[in-house]
Amino acid sequence: MPELPEVETTRRGIEPSIRGRRISGWQLRQPRLRWPVELPERLRGERVHRVLRRAKYLILETDSGALIVHLGMSGSLQLAKVGTAAGRHDHVDLEFDDRQVLRLTDPRRFGSIHYHAGDWRSHWLISSLGVEPLDAAFSGEYLHAMSRGRRAAVKLFLMDAHVVVGVGNIYANESLFRAGIRPRLAAGRITRERYDALAESVRVVLRAAIDQGGTTLRDFVDESGRRGYFSQSLNVYGREGLPCYQCGSILKGLRLGQRATVYCPNCQR
Repeated sequence: MPELPEVETTRRGIEPSIRGRRISGWQLRQPRLRWPVELPERLRGERVHRVLRRAKYLILETDSGALIVHLGMSGSLQLAKVGTAAGRHDHVDLEFDDRQVLRLTDPRRFGSIHYHAGDWRSHWLISSLGVEPLDAAFSGEYLHAMSRGRRAAVKLFLMDAHVVVGVGNIYANESLFRAGIRPRLAAGRITRERYDALAESVRVVLRAAIDQGGTTLRDFVDESGRRGYFSQSLNVYGREGLPCYQCGSILKGLRLGQRATVYCPNCQR
């Protein structure tokens, strides 16, 4: 699934090409994705003012509101010219006044596009989300305060979008390894000092992934069809049964919240 770094990579890739352009039309080859895609006629002729990211959502701000796009399990957005032949999984084209197309490709059809009039922050998909992990509000102090009394495993706590957004499975594994914290420890039992280390680890891991274009898993590519390279920097994710790069111990695996979890029994305590 495209996670925060993949979505941020996409945002940075498409914004220079579509910011300031007017929407001239669209093609809905498959109007039913995770939810039906319904684009109002009022969008035709509106200008895209900014492309933002909130959690794993891309926000295209327009004159009257915003388009809120989620890439689902295997989706991607790519730029093309009007008239470029569409593939089997190219479900939606957003056309612009320079004859450029923003194309949503989504083999599993778990992605979504919503139009929201007015302030997009009030949309039901957005309004209850937690803090951004790269914002100043995200800190060890914040994590420590939010975790008090929680018995859930710290990895599940870190992946809770009502606490902090965008820390998906890959980056939760990697951040916990870097902070030296075992994934299934109860969130409420971890000290403030260890949460300081975890918050910093999350920032370091996510920024590194963004710099490298995200982690290529399954079908994700960026706006130009390129694949990310952060997978070459993974310390634990996908390496169960292999030696830890840091100490040489054999990495162990377990499942938390039905998600694959890998950790070093020596480096993480």
